[in-house]
Amino acid sequence: MTLPYAATGEERLTSTLLTDLYQLTMAYGYWKTGTHHKEAVFHLHFRNNPFGSGFSLACGLGDAVRSLENFRFDDSDVAYLGTIPGTDGKPLFEKDFLSYLRDLRFDCDVDAIPEGTFVFPQQPLIRVKGPLITAQIVETALLNIVNFQTLIGTKAVRVCEAARGEPVLEFGLRRAQGTDGALAASRAAYIGGCVATSNVLAGKLFGIPVKGTHAHSWVMSFASEKEAFAAYAGAMSNNCTLLVDTYDTIQGVRHAIEVGLDLRSKGFELAGVRLDSGDLSTLSIAARKMLDEAGFPNAAIVASNDLDEHIIASLKDQGAQISVWGVGTKLVTAYDQPAMGGVFKLGAIRSPGEEWRYKVKVSETAVKISTPGVQQVRRWSLNGEYIGDVLYNEEDGAPAENRAIDPFDITAEKFFPAEATYEDLLVPIFRAGKRVYTPPPLPASRERTRAQIAGFPASVRRFLNPQKYFVGLEPLLHDLRTELVRKARREASL
Repeated sequence: MTLPYAATGEERLTSTLLTDLYQLTMAYGYWKTGTHHKEAVFHLHFRNNPFGSGFSLACGLGDAVRSLENFRFDDSDVAYLGTIPGTDGKPLFEKDFLSYLRDLRFDCDVDAIPEGTFVFPQQPLIRVKGPLITAQIVETALLNIVNFQTLIGTKAVRVCEAARGEPVLEFGLRRAQGTDGALAASRAAYIGGCVATSNVLAGKLFGIPVKGTHAHSWVMSFASEKEAFAAYAGAMSNNCTLLVDTYDTIQGVRHAIEVGLDLRSKGFELAGVRLDSGDLSTLSIAARKMLDEAGFPNAAIVASNDLDEHIIASLKDQGAQISVWGVGTKLVTAYDQPAMGGVFKLGAIRSPGEEWRYKVKVSETAVKISTPGVQQVRRWSLNGEYIGDVLYNEEDGAPAENRAIDPFDITAEKFFPAEATYEDLLVPIFRAGKRVYTPPPLPASRERTRAQIAGFPASVRRFLNPQKYFVGLEPLLHDLRTELVRKARREASL
């Protein structure tokens, strides 16, 4: 089959065809049955924190906004859809539906939790309200963007927490899951706390600082290590960090010191050395002693080599003298949990002029039971510390009491004291398809992450067996959910 056009890189990122086919077959079904004009409310949420973490970090909203602003099916999209066959070999979609798609524009209301916010299972990160057909079509792209970046952002927070305030560089481009994954990972890792990236394109596109040293191939291309170091220092006098483990790490540090002294005589300073293999704890301690004794107390010791939060925490406990952490593969690939389990569930639906009909997805697995309504998240704090979140149905108005019930344990309740304060997390992003929110620059989202870290107790942030942060349902919403589940199960048993 000859394709009607070849996709460019920009189209790969913004095309409305970045969706699953079943979104379009459902859209066709809505159109055929005349239900496409119904109004619906969907919530994007996840069921479990990744990595055994006590929290997740909301990321990806900026790219999600960009995707929604580019919502449209152009002529080439429609032409392609017209070539998809059904099981009988005839076109899957009729021409009138394709014409309808050509004229379709994004016209929904969207509310979302800003990037850099700690989020928890069952909470809507994004709420989409509008025509059923449009809200359905955008599901896949939103999940693709938010799931991945939230996953990477969460990993980045954990890695940076393990480094205990020392800078973390994101070095994952060469191991990332494709070019799009690499860029998204660099973006989310920066929001999560990394200070820089090796990804130069991410630096250009997002304004993230870029950092880098040199590879073993540089050293191996010269007759000796010392000659390689001297040549690099001559070329990069104002950015000279030397990779010292090509042959023998301790000897490499000696050569770096010799070159550093020559560099100093020319008015420059050795920025540091990088360790990429071996016993990083022992080698860093030895390197620090050698550098200090040679008069280079400010030279950084950079470590790489498949680091993650657990390895970094162990190295810190061992007294490693590492001052900069280069984290690549295990950060950008979300090593040990390759995907975020975000879902997009219908919470309410209505025909024009009618009241909302609330919907719930029922499962024998409790965590998969969805929450109905038009949800908002209220976060309570006391004395500068967050103490719990409450989901409530905006159609019922603001909660009448400062009480919440665990959605999976009716005996677990939380009362928020009268002196506690709150904020509602979902903020307006689009109204009737028009953007009313300007995504903040990435440094602002990164600072929001830092504020969130300060606001949550260490017990929630710890790596092993974190304390569960309370997320409950406002009593009216809890009663609605319970009744809908009971009703669905009664009807299913008939």
